[in-house]
Amino acid sequence: MSTPKIDHAALDRDLVAAVKGIRLLGSLSWPSSVQEAFLAGWKRGNAALPQVEYASPDHAATRAALDEIHRAADPQHPVGEYLRRSAESWRIATELLEAAGTPALTTHSIALFGRPGHRIPGSEQTNLDAARHFIELASELDRELLPNPADYCIPAEVLREDLQGQLDAFFGPGVVRVEIDDDLIAKAAAGANRIRLRSATCFTEYDRSQLLEHEAYVHTLTALNGRRQPNLASLGLNSPRITATQEGLAVFAELMSGSIDIERIKRISLRILAIDMALHGADFIEVFRFFLDAGQSDTDSFSSAQRVFRGSPTGGGSAFTKDTVYLHGLLSVHTFFRWALKNQRMSLCRNLFAGKMSLHDVVALEGEFASGYIAAPTWLPRWVQHANGLAAMLAFSLFANRIRLDRLAAEDLVLAL
Repeated sequence: MSTPKIDHAALDRDLVAAVKGIRLLGSLSWPSSVQEAFLAGWKRGNAALPQVEYASPDHAATRAALDEIHRAADPQHPVGEYLRRSAESWRIATELLEAAGTPALTTHSIALFGRPGHRIPGSEQTNLDAARHFIELASELDRELLPNPADYCIPAEVLREDLQGQLDAFFGPGVVRVEIDDDLIAKAAAGANRIRLRSATCFTEYDRSQLLEHEAYVHTLTALNGRRQPNLASLGLNSPRITATQEGLAVFAELMSGSIDIERIKRISLRILAIDMALHGADFIEVFRFFLDAGQSDTDSFSSAQRVFRGSPTGGGSAFTKDTVYLHGLLSVHTFFRWALKNQRMSLCRNLFAGKMSLHDVVALEGEFASGYIAAPTWLPRWVQHANGLAAMLAFSLFANRIRLDRLAAEDLVLAL
């Protein structure tokens, strides 16, 4: 590939500098005191809509810098196109943050993450269709499957020690810290060098496996690999436009490693329905009750509902739509891996872990990996390292998908065996 006339590595450094300090989720997170106040009122029978104050940032200077990067990057070069797409994504993110606490946030959120009614790539089905399918299936299996005897309580401190040992063995001592966070509403959160666990929380064996495969071996791993890039340090950043691929890859990792259960898929699917409810007028209390009725505890129901209303007015009609991407991303990543196997391009799947990028990026930048401009990933999840096993699962999936279950009767299966 010809050397670009434009110094895209310098523009990438400008991009990293321009967005330094922008924390999309961190800026929209609710303090734990909001949860305590709401649940106390709920238990007394007089719950009130949560009221959350958000900062009022002015990102005009950041947008000006991003616009300059967008203008300077070569749209005809794959790295230039990558920078332009990234700059545009961050620009929308600044507008979203400035709109926090107002209905206008929803427009920017949909631009970044989509909405429940959007179609899944390669299908006529929507995110809502997929969510309803998995919820219905999970509800039916709830009556058939026995409780998992391994789902005993693992205290946060015990889990911290366990995870720290595993991460030190995988990444090297001290590369990633595991900490207990008293103010965290979600069960866990991952960054490049730190994974936080919610204090006073009961974790299960599935939680433990999901934290390793989803948070550590995808989110943290891709951030660390991205930070080691010689020319594109922005691959270590959580650009908003890579969220669907990043979360889809993380849930796909749970699936491929056997770390996911049907209840986890149900929880992800319920959030999509809840976002749709909020967009159509449901307020925070109605969404909270929706999660309660679905079998979640009051603490988990609050956590789920606040994910829907982060940055949004809690009175209904608005939503933070990020959680729409989990099923959308999972199905897109699963399709991508099958496509890569069918077309003998499995190297693309490994390249996907070299930093935080979208499926579009990993294809468009294939030549930059081949030239060495983008470095191969330092770390890979174990299920990706075992390429033969991954190929076997994908090959089976490719063929099995040709079988039409709606044309298959139980008697046919019995006679065939």
